[in-house]
Order: sequence, then C-alpha cells, then structure tokens
Amino acid sequence: MELEKRPEEKFRTSVGGQALMEGIMMRGPKKICCAVRRPDGTIDLSESEVHSHWYSRVPLVRGVCNMVDNLYNGYKYLMHSADIALSEEEQEEAESKLDKWLEEHASPAVQNALMTVSAFLGVILAIFLFTFLPTFLTGLLGSVVELGRWPRVILESVLKMAIFLGYMFLCSRMKEIHRMFEYHGAEHKTIACYEAGEELTVENIRRHSRFHPRCGTSFLFLVILIGIVLYAVLPWESTALRVVYKILLLPVLVGVSYEVIKWAGRSNSWLARAVSRPGLWLQRLTTFEPDDSMIEVAIAAVTPVLPENPEEGKW
Repeated sequence: MELEKRPEEKFRTSVGGQALMEGIMMRGPKKICCAVRRPDGTIDLSESEVHSHWYSRVPLVRGVCNMVDNLYNGYKYLMHSADIALSEEEQEEAESKLDKWLEEHASPAVQNALMTVSAFLGVILAIFLFTFLPTFLTGLLGSVVELGRWPRVILESVLKMAIFLGYMFLCSRMKEIHRMFEYHGAEHKTIACYEAGEELTVENIRRHSRFHPRCGTSFLFLVILIGIVLYAVLPWESTALRVVYKILLLPVLVGVSYEVIKWAGRSNSWLARAVSRPGLWLQRLTTFEPDDSMIEVAIAAVTPVLPENPEEGKW
C-alpha cells in the first residue's frame, strides 16, 4: 500500500502541547500556556516561562531528561486543569479528605514532591504492563510448553503489542478520556494550521488533520517497536533477569526513540514517513475530532507561546 504523503507545511515548529481536562497546555520556545474551559464557559489562562537546560543539546541524554520533565509537568498541568474545570460540587465529590488536608496544610514543596511520586507511580505501572507482564506471561507459558529462543521473542513481542493496544483502546472508551482525546485532536489541528502559515481561526483549523507525526502517542509506539528489536538480543535463561536487563536498558531505549522521532519529524523522506506511519495509525485511538469550543481553547493556549520570529521556533 502506498504511503500517504504528509500535508505540505510552511515549516515544522517546536511548538507542542498536551491535552488536559477541558483544556490544553501549549509549549513554545520561551513560554508555556495552559488554557482551561471553566464551568461558566470562560477560558482560564495561566502562563509560565520555559527554562533551557544543558541536556537539551546532548543527543540520547535529552530524550530521557525530557521524558522525565514532561511526565512531571504533564501531571502538574493535568491536576491544575481539574481544579479549574470541575465545579465546586464536582470537586467536593472527587476530592478525598487527604486531598483537602494536603491542599490546606501541605507546603508547595510537599505538594510538588507528591506530584513527583504520582508521576513516578505512573512510570511503574507502565513498566509493569509493557515490560514485566509480557515477559512474565511468556516465561510462564515457556515453563509449560517447550519454546525456543525466537518463538519466545515473537510471543513476548505480540503480547506487548496486544497489551499496549488494548490499554489504549480501553482508555479511549472512557467518557472523560475520550473528551480529553478530542482536545488532543484540537491541539494537533491548531499546530498543523500554524505550520501551514494560515491564520489561526476556527474555520481554518477545522480543515486540518487531527493526526500529527510529532506526537507523544507516536513516540510511545516507537518506544514499543524499538524495544522489541533492542530486547530481542537479551538472554532468556531467567525471566526475572531478563526483566532486570530490560529495565536497565530503558534509558537507552527512550534516548534512541527520541532521536528517531526527532529525525522523522524533520524529514519528509519515504523512510521518515514509514517510521511515522504506525504512530499516525495509533492516533486513531488517541485523537478525535474536536468541536469548535475546543478549537477556541487551543487557539487561546497557543497564541501566547508563539515566537515573534517564527525562525526561533523551528523544529
């Protein structure tokens, strides 16, 4: 099947974002803006500065450090959007006694530490689902049925992909997550409109694709695919030891995947399109068509972070 060509872009920008609860966070070269729709229909805006770090210029290292930074900030902005988007009654319903006590008595340092722990627990869950579980199930079957090395590698890869796709599918079926994925579509369409050099209006943005090659979903899928290749060389003498090896190689996997998606996002070659294609297919589960009110939020979020000189924001 012939690969679909990417839409023509005026340039490729480093502006990116994240879908939130009833909102979007956009990050530009110098600013971050979080736009959230309040229960009364107005849009809440909060801005912060982007701090440059030494690791941003170091290949492989920057992928791991950026992932950690994105996990922390992503969780922080997600919690912020929940505070803004939920009505007082909904907040009282959702908040536990511990949440209320921490909000009233805990210092900002303690709250930041708890957010870091929450993000870390999310990483632990991902490692359990996509690293430990496929290997454990394969080892369990291998203890019952005689399997050679490569049948084990293939079975582990199939299980990992099935668990990942099943997890994403189930997430997309949840009402709140599905709505967040609609905001994800608004984020992509808005960035595509900006890259095409068009005025950021609801009408212009609506015409653009909700699929974008430089997306976190594509990155996650690339991590899974590259991990299958990278982990194929690991020994199978012990299931537990294999899991340990995979965890130790995780920073290498993330670093390599980041460099690959960065290259693929800059190139329009047939190889780059082939690398990006599986991630674009997966975005059918993580992005949905937004309504006009969501596009308005995306415009509000992206406008403050756009550089005065577009050359400063080139990818």
